[in-house]
Parts: sequence; C-alpha cells; structure tokens
Amino acid sequence: MDPHSREKIEGFFQWYSDLYGNSYFVDREKIDRKRTRNEPIHPSPLEQFKEEIENCTRCPLHKTRTNFVFGVGNERAAILFVGEAPGKYEDLQGEPFVGQAGQLLDKMLDHIHLNRSDVYIANILKSRPPNNRDPLPAEVEQCIPHLHRQIEIIKPKLLVALGRIAAQNLLETDQPLSRLRGKIWNYKETPLVVTYHPAAILRDTSLQVVALEDFRFISKHVK
Repeated sequence: MDPHSREKIEGFFQWYSDLYGNSYFVDREKIDRKRTRNEPIHPSPLEQFKEEIENCTRCPLHKTRTNFVFGVGNERAAILFVGEAPGKYEDLQGEPFVGQAGQLLDKMLDHIHLNRSDVYIANILKSRPPNNRDPLPAEVEQCIPHLHRQIEIIKPKLLVALGRIAAQNLLETDQPLSRLRGKIWNYKETPLVVTYHPAAILRDTSLQVVALEDFRFISKHVK
C-alpha cells in the first residue's frame, strides 16, 4: 500500500474514533440482505426429483418422445389428479393436459372453484406412447415408480384417477371404471376417487353430467 493511501485510511479511522470512540458499528441487516441476494436458490424436493429423472431411458418410449412430461401445479396441492399418458400436445409442450382434454379439465376445475395453480396434475407415463395407444404393462412397470415418488413428495389429501387406466394401475385392479366410480378407495393410506378421463367425455358428452357429480364429491371430500 502506498503512503498516500495508508495516510487516508489512518485519517478515516482517526475521524471515526473521534466521533464514536473505539466501537465500530456494522449494518447487519444490509449485509444479510446482500448475502441473501447472492445465495443460490435451492430447488424444491420435487424440482430436484424432476432433474434426477427427466432424462430417463428406462423404457423405449424415450426414443420417440419430444419432451419428458413430468407434471405441473402446486407442489403442496391437496388434490393430485392422475391421467394415463401424454398426448400429442402434451409431448410437444412438456406439460400434462394442454390439449382439448386439458381445456375441459380446466372447466371442470372451475366448476368447483379451483384452477391449475391449486392442484397438481401428473400421468402414469411420462412419455407419449405412439399414436396415443394405451400404455403397455412393461412401460407402466418402468415409469409408475416416478409417479409414486411424486405422490410421496406432494402428500396430497386426495388422489383423483382420471380414467380406467390411471385407476387400475394406482389401485392394482382390473375392475371396470363403472365399479370404481362413486367410492373412496385407498392408495397407501391416501384416499383415492375415480372419475372419467376428460378425453372420454369429449367422445361421449353424456358422461359430463356424472363427471361433474364426481367433481362436486371431490370438492366436498377435501373441504
């Protein structure tokens, strides 16, 4: 340090000592705010899990997918909706239920005064099967552990299986949808309700009446 700089520093400390004595004060709040701004933001457990599996190659579907469709919504959601697999638009955008079926799901959520930011939405499979065919047992076997882990992290108060395939795989049953609706089942001590998949309602609009009854039942159960 050159003599001139040293002299300026010594002068400052002498001036400070004359004013305040030998005690020095630090703006701790200002330092803490600066430290907080500079600290890295750590991902949530669900985000960490997504980073771990988003390049999954367990089943052959990874070769044909455009995007890995992890899930979307509130990480502390009381209700977790489960569909079967991504479709064309979900594969393109990397988000579940964004096509016509997703628009219908949004309307049904609105019917019970909810939206996507209130719930969490995921699928049995994270990759799109070719031509939107049903998931194969081997594909489900490889992919459904990812969904199990999501449920463990989110800890919803209620699971809602959208359609036969989601319901049968979560409950490990071959019962038809007609026998699974209208009851409260248990998935590892978490209540589970079964209703129609929005895509099925688009094919047969008469199902919308009973599906809305299911949604009102879902709302009542959670409240």
